[in-house]
Amino acid sequence: MTPVELSRTVLSAVRRAVDVGELSVGVPERVVVAPPRPGGCGDYATNIALQLARPAGQPAPFVAQVLRGHLLGLDGIDDVTVTGPGFLNISLRDADAEAALVRLVEDIRESGERYGYAPRRTGTAVELRCPREVRAVVVADVVARLLRSQGGEGRVSCASFLPADWEQVLGVHIDAPGDALPGVDIRPVPAPADPLPLGRDAARWALLHPAGHDRPRIGDEDDEHDGHLVQRESNPLFRVRYAHARTRALGRNAADLGFGAEPGPVDVVPSELVTLLADHPRVLACAADHRAPDVLARHLVSVADAVLPFLASVLPRGEEKPSAAHRARLALAEAAGTVLAGGLSLLGIDAPEHL
Repeated sequence: MTPVELSRTVLSAVRRAVDVGELSVGVPERVVVAPPRPGGCGDYATNIALQLARPAGQPAPFVAQVLRGHLLGLDGIDDVTVTGPGFLNISLRDADAEAALVRLVEDIRESGERYGYAPRRTGTAVELRCPREVRAVVVADVVARLLRSQGGEGRVSCASFLPADWEQVLGVHIDAPGDALPGVDIRPVPAPADPLPLGRDAARWALLHPAGHDRPRIGDEDDEHDGHLVQRESNPLFRVRYAHARTRALGRNAADLGFGAEPGPVDVVPSELVTLLADHPRVLACAADHRAPDVLARHLVSVADAVLPFLASVLPRGEEKPSAAHRARLALAEAAGTVLAGGLSLLGIDAPEHL
């Protein structure tokens, strides 16, 4: 059971609880499931009971117990535990967890760089208002991309026209004013120096990777201006792009050895990597909802750091012959590369095949 399938299962449990009169509440459009946080347990967790408690007029632990009763015994679900103020922690059966990994990789392969995108929704246009400040404009540009990825629409407006070199170097632009659209102000801490000498990719990363309330480090006393350009592990952008390029190189090397990727069971599962890939749709939704591109940037760094150690096990070694295990590992590695490429694209940053 993939996170998307589990989300639908939990949503069906809510609908059944409403249909039989155990809960009196409107059924939400979707339910977010994610890996459990510290203090949780199982394979996935959801806070849907906390979201429904107030409109249902019931304590969150009561709502959670109601939903637990509708989830226990369903195909693929081994156990459901209520923790904290009302979190539902869901454990999948081992055999189903293995099948879920295969379906996760298949889902990423099928969706490509649009993995984690949501269907188009009407009536969700937002005007993103920003001052004529380079970081605010870049953040607004990416927030608009994130909103579109989640089925909405974002239009960037600014107090005045942008300098031509911002458009040429950073690839940003402002839209024509909309008709009475709901407005959101985008005002991160301004850039302390001109990021344009870094070039498009490094400049955008330097402005987007820190949280909006943090000061980006550009050309400061620690020579961070050049630190965004160096190709070494201390540079998180380099690690993300390097990990992507390595996954693509593995595909080329495998082709030279006469085999390709094929989703299947992985003998030694890199659990952190799988968890991060499964969590990617939630991360995109969170980054869009909170107008926070840094959430996506930090997620990509985590994916890169999780996939790099795994890549050494993908290709056959010595006299080994390519096997189903190698094909499955390659499929998982390529899925990670696809997530990295898609995330970088949303940030407006190139994902090179060679590095």
